[in-house]
Amino acid sequence: MKAMILAAGRGERMRPLTNTTPKSLLQVGGQALIVYHILALREAGIDEIVINHAWLGELITDYLGDGDQYGVQIHYSDESGGALETAGGIVKALPLLGEAPFVVVNADIFTDYAYQNLPQRPDGLAHLVMVDNPPQHPDGDFVLSAGRLRAEAGPRLTFSGIGLYEPKLFADCQPGPLPLAPILRAAMARNEVSGEHYRGQWQDIGTPARLAELNASLGANDDG
Repeated sequence: MKAMILAAGRGERMRPLTNTTPKSLLQVGGQALIVYHILALREAGIDEIVINHAWLGELITDYLGDGDQYGVQIHYSDESGGALETAGGIVKALPLLGEAPFVVVNADIFTDYAYQNLPQRPDGLAHLVMVDNPPQHPDGDFVLSAGRLRAEAGPRLTFSGIGLYEPKLFADCQPGPLPLAPILRAAMARNEVSGEHYRGQWQDIGTPARLAELNASLGANDDG
């Protein structure tokens, strides 16, 4: 199984920190945020990783190299030509991801989720890890019922940014900017998306304040 780490975001809400440092390279507990994901994926036996990049992408490639120092093989998907959004970035990287199901994780989250707990393949076209709604996203995203996800009214959970996808979920997608949510909602309407509720550590590191809070809880500073 391969994985993709989404690291192409500009990090507007993280400014001024991201004026000179890609969001994925900001320090958490003395280590670049993206490195936590790389090591966790390796721990789960996933040693081939695709990373997309755009803003200050050369700093990411210089920092991580080919992945050898982390015991993985890293491939890069260059989006410097223009923002592609989540699904657009995945579609561009499909030739690197292959024909088997693959994991996708947002670079700007901090979690202790164990990737080895994901199924080997989705029961349908996608499997999403859901978490309790954080204060900044109180309404959540999707309803989880009997292991299936629905885009409907009801008590919702928040999508963690961790998912397992079949390549054919994106079979009809054209190259270019494309959000992920409409694709997932369409698959949910066909009962093709499963989910799980993760109750462990998870934080969306979307602002300098949240980064500082996390580092304070870890006993570290938040210098990039």
